[in-house]
Amino acid sequence: MEPPVLAQTYAAALPELSVPWPADAPPDPELVWLNEELARELGYDPELLRSPEGIALLTGQGVETTAQAYAGHQFGQPNPQLGDGRAVLLGDLVDTRGRRRDLHLKGSGPTPFARSGDGRAPLGPMLREAVVGEFLHAAGVPTTRALAVLSTGERIAPRQGVTPEPGAVLVRVAASHLRVGTFEYAAWNLGPDAVRGLVDHAIERHHPEATSPLDLLEAVMNAQAELLAQWMLLGFVHGVMNTDNMTISGEGIDYGPCAFLDVHRRGAVFSSIDRGGRYAYGSQPGIGLWNLSRFAETLLAVLDEEDPNVAVEQATAVLEGYVTRYREAFGRGLAVKLGLPAPAGDELGDELFALLEEQQVDHTRFFRALADGEAAALFADPAPFTAWHERLRGSGGGDIAPDANPVVIPRNVHLDSALRAAHLGDLEPVLALLEAVSSPFEHPAEHAHLEGPGEGGEDFLTFCGT
Repeated sequence: MEPPVLAQTYAAALPELSVPWPADAPPDPELVWLNEELARELGYDPELLRSPEGIALLTGQGVETTAQAYAGHQFGQPNPQLGDGRAVLLGDLVDTRGRRRDLHLKGSGPTPFARSGDGRAPLGPMLREAVVGEFLHAAGVPTTRALAVLSTGERIAPRQGVTPEPGAVLVRVAASHLRVGTFEYAAWNLGPDAVRGLVDHAIERHHPEATSPLDLLEAVMNAQAELLAQWMLLGFVHGVMNTDNMTISGEGIDYGPCAFLDVHRRGAVFSSIDRGGRYAYGSQPGIGLWNLSRFAETLLAVLDEEDPNVAVEQATAVLEGYVTRYREAFGRGLAVKLGLPAPAGDELGDELFALLEEQQVDHTRFFRALADGEAAALFADPAPFTAWHERLRGSGGGDIAPDANPVVIPRNVHLDSALRAAHLGDLEPVLALLEAVSSPFEHPAEHAHLEGPGEGGEDFLTFCGT
């Protein structure tokens, strides 16, 4: 099998939005985990990637790499220049299914965008991103994925006062790394011509059905509405929904301080840096619209060059469709989880989630128990659930597909325990978790201990690892 050819089509098309920058050479790189399924999908022989030649590729050695520029709103505040501070783009390729995909190296050393950071990454957060990406992919959610995690032979202290842990790099695969923040950088720093070029590139790469900047806004809105609905249905909390973490493709990206619900709570926050709860579980759909509004602002100058008021009216008209689009996506997804023949109405879903929160029922276990006919046992007072379930059955619900509701998710406590073990040199727990979340709808006995929430999941804190 001839390995695919890596290109730098983004840098060639939009040179003002990236800079050539080499990846640092790690002192003693070793493969910690290789995603063999994804490797073959990309056109790579896994054995080649395990060889010295493959390790060199996966660490960016002998490859012309670039660091991408972008800006962003971070916790609502604009930052005109962020960029790949500790990452480089290895390049892009056309995979075995004819899709162009990026290979991106995270933790590869400081770049001109590093903002005084050292550019390194610790092993734990890189493994976290691999685990979360594999689960979301297996659950059918659009997501970036990890091709590999490698240790570097260094020791990294991710936060002050924290014991240093092994350094690592993550090789991430994405439809692209175009972000809302990329458009913000172009609009704020380069002007309308750069935005036009970026619009054309994004349309060609991700939304070929679009024929104008307004069409692109609608396409990105639709993709993000679908993504947010799936996150909410799975109980996923991204943790840092800044505009530089929202992709134009509609894939989830940058799984730093993310987590999953145990008990269903609208106000659940697990990220150590989200002190105000801006990105709480129940706030995510609204934040999606806020981010899309920032995206729309970057397009105003190219929507109508003569009358900015017309541009605002056009963009607003598109964004006003977000709530309907999100509710449609959520209703379709909830219908699958409940076994309904048609999309679930708002009332049935709202009542269910209020009931789950009131009685502190585990989000994932409820949906799986409903499929298995055992949900009533999860309620301290089953009478309200019984009444709700009767209405569900009256609507035709109950015949739930085996792959509608996962058994295993990356539970906060289990994932943290696995990452702590990896920190100490024992990779078996995290490899077992990767195996389990890659087949999340199955009940294998060897993974039974990963199905329950464990102790302390509600008070869990996650850190971004920077």
